[in-house]
Formats: sequence, C-alpha cells, structure tokens
Amino acid sequence: MGKITGFLEYQRLEEAAEAPESRRKHWHEFVVHLTDEQAAVQGARCMDCGIPFCNNGCPVNNIIPDFNDLVYRQDWKTALDVLHSTNNFPEFTGRVCPAPCEAACTLNINNDPVGIKSIEHAIIDKGWAEGWVVPQPPAKKTGKAVAIVGSGPAGLAAAQQLARAGHEVTVFEKNDRMGGLLRYGIPDFKMEKSHIDRRVAQMQAEGVTFRTGVRVGKLGGAKTSDFSKETVEAGQLIAEFDAVVLAGGAEMPRDLQVPGRELRGVHYAMEFLPQQNKVVAGDKIRGQILATGKHVVVIGGGDTGSDCVGTSNRHGAASVAQFELLPQPPAQENKELTWPYWPVKLRTSSSHEEGVARDWAVTTKRFNDDGKGNVRSLTAARIDWQKDPMTGQMKMVEVPGSEFDLPADLVLLAMGFVSPAAAVLEAFGIDKDTRGNARAATEGKDGYRTSVEKVFAAGDMRRGQSLVVWAIREGRQCARAVDEYLMGDSTLPR
Repeated sequence: MGKITGFLEYQRLEEAAEAPESRRKHWHEFVVHLTDEQAAVQGARCMDCGIPFCNNGCPVNNIIPDFNDLVYRQDWKTALDVLHSTNNFPEFTGRVCPAPCEAACTLNINNDPVGIKSIEHAIIDKGWAEGWVVPQPPAKKTGKAVAIVGSGPAGLAAAQQLARAGHEVTVFEKNDRMGGLLRYGIPDFKMEKSHIDRRVAQMQAEGVTFRTGVRVGKLGGAKTSDFSKETVEAGQLIAEFDAVVLAGGAEMPRDLQVPGRELRGVHYAMEFLPQQNKVVAGDKIRGQILATGKHVVVIGGGDTGSDCVGTSNRHGAASVAQFELLPQPPAQENKELTWPYWPVKLRTSSSHEEGVARDWAVTTKRFNDDGKGNVRSLTAARIDWQKDPMTGQMKMVEVPGSEFDLPADLVLLAMGFVSPAAAVLEAFGIDKDTRGNARAATEGKDGYRTSVEKVFAAGDMRRGQSLVVWAIREGRQCARAVDEYLMGDSTLPR
C-alpha cells in the first residue's frame, strides 16, 4: 500500500456530523464526508495485510485495498472506477450500509478498523461533484426485453446491469416514485432522495424505461397502494418479455398480537415512515401519523426502530422509548472469538444520540386504552432468556413481578419483516421456501431462477429482509444469470 507504516501512525477519523440538538430541527442529511486530505490519511491506514478479509466481509466484494491505496495517492477518478466495478450505487451504501467490511478489517483485530465506509462516501460524492458519473449506454442492442418488478436497490442494480448489456429493460413500480424502500423506508435525514433521482436519470439515459403507479399481480387481487393506478397481470409480463425479474422488498411486517392491538395509535413502522418521506417530497398526506407532543414507544431495536426514533424526535415527540426483546448486547465484542465476522455488540445510531430511552429484554403484554378506543399506555414485563434443557434452544421466561406500565400515545411496531408480498409470488405461481420467499438458488445454471420459466427473483424477494448492500449484490448477480439465460453466456460481472 501507499504508506507501509500508516496504520501505526494514524488513527481512525469519524465523519463530522451536525450536533443532535440542531439536526433534530430538519430532514436533511447531517453527516459531512471526509476532505480529500482526511480520506487520504484513512487510506494510508490500510495495512497491505496480504489477505484482505474486508473484501469477503463486503457483500458486493468491493475491492477495498485498491481504492484505499488510490485515495491515498489522490487518484480519485481511478478509485471511482474501481468502486463502480463492484457496486452500482456507492452513494447508497456509503450512507446507510452498516459496513460489515470494517468488522472484517485486519486492523480491527486489535485497533480501530480503517474507515472504509467514509472513504467510499468521499469517493462517490467527489465523482458526482466532478461530473465523472455519466451514462454508459450499450454499444449495441440484443433485441431482448426484460421486465423488472420493484425499483428498490435490487431492482435498480439488475436494471442497470441488463441495460448496459444491451437489453431493453422496463422497471415496474407500484408507488408514484422510484426507489422502493430507499425512497419510502429510509428517512431523508439518512439519505436524501436526490441520490435516487440522479441515478434514475442516468439509467434513463442508458435506455431503461420506468413505469410508476403499476401493480403487478392479478386484476381484482390485492388491495392497491396509495399510488397504484393500474394492474398488469403476471401472465402479461411473461408473454410480452423474454425474462422477468421479481425484485420487490420484504413488505409483510411482523405483527404483535396482544390485547389492545386494534386500538388507534398502534401502527406498523412502515405505516409511519413512508408518510414522512412523502411529506418531505412535497406531498400532502391526509391524516398523517404524527408523533408531535406524544409519548412514543418503538417496539423493535433494529434499524427500522432507530428510524422511527429519529423521525419521532423531529416531529417533536414528548418522549421516545424503544424496547428490544433480546438482552442488552456487550459494549465491546470479544474480537478473538468474532473477528472477521459481524459481531453482536451494542450499537448506538445517530437517531439514538438525538434522544431515546432504550430498554432490553422487555416483552409487551398489552396495550391499554383511554376508554375511547385510543392507546394511552402499554403494559410490559421483563424477561430472562434461558436454555431449554431438552432442545438446547434459548427461550424467554417472564420475570415474576416485573410488570410495569409506560405512557404511550403512539406505538410503532418495528420488529422486522416476515416475507415479501405473497400476492405477487402467487400471481406468478412461484414456489416459495419455508419463510415465504421465492424459492431460487444462487449458483449454477439455474441461479436466481424460480420454478416458473423465464421468471427470476433477487433481493428481499428471494432471500428475505436484508441490507441494501445485499440487495445490490443480488441484483447484479441476478442480472448476469438473466443475461446468460438470454444470450447463452455473459460478460457481466457477478
């Protein structure tokens, strides 16, 4: 690498961020990417370790040591080329990826890892600022047509790769704007939607056709979304296109069936979050779910729950609490046991820093009303996780006498997602796995193919709820599988 002793001389530098008390007042991004000089120092910390575990830790297999070295040498344009060779949308992952590459960094064994995510963020932002990110239309067309159902990161990645291979690509999205959960799941303060818009513009210049407000399924089937204006039947896509890629998100939220679930004020997180994204985009939302002046309880300790916390604070909630069913993880992982794998440890998000009362090993027993059908409090209890002597599995046992009540005018259920929309898979007649996802392998000649001829599946639709970076990987790999199916072979990277 550029500076052999850099990892000994320089410390990790976190990206600067606006103070919590001021950023709670707006919906814009508040993290500032590193300067050229700061990024060069972070690149210098890369160890030339011989076996770059970071590559395997990254789901898209970013060539991390190479772009670290290029940034150290200030060869930014080549660094961008290297980054784009494995990742279609580094501006997405550079903002919202949890960075499993950094957990796998060799320097992380006994020190702070290289700030890989911050370097990626700096590279792509500089690329856009310098005008280096341009459309790459194909040199010739293949005459083949592909339909992509869903415009989240998996669908967009598959669409861009297939368009660059020369296929006619049409993306169908049921909402009024492209982006899937990037658009209507991730708050604007984490990722502003202009990043999606300029990628869509780039892809349109590459030949991709986007159709919004279109639900794919059966006429008279599932209830249409707020913006779906028409329904295209599954059979019509199979008949009109040479291949179909199902790339929708995991949309079926996990419910909490306890007494009082029907009360007004108890909502899924994905009823709450998309509304605010639409408001930021300039839409008028009738009866918007607001946390203003309310005692908010978020049930679920993951990223979606964290997003609910940040959004509630920006609404001006009276208080925000967050429950997690699992025990509180350790502040620091045992690296000798976990490295280079993703460790279980206490993680404090930027939304947590803005104000929240967090609690662990808590189960919600019921929601209590105000006598008029509105939730006003909840009753919870503490639990202990114990190993079942017969099965060896961990099970939760309520701690006797640990019940407590908590004020709750708004309860947000953020406990993850159980499967993609069943109506889409059923409309195509696709075999599902035990978790309700489309059954499709990832390797061999049948990679990403479903049980229905010409129909492929990628992202959450195939693997279930996962990260944006995994969706991009699956979209890219699925695109290669489709290209091989249509043309006999493919030059697209996996």
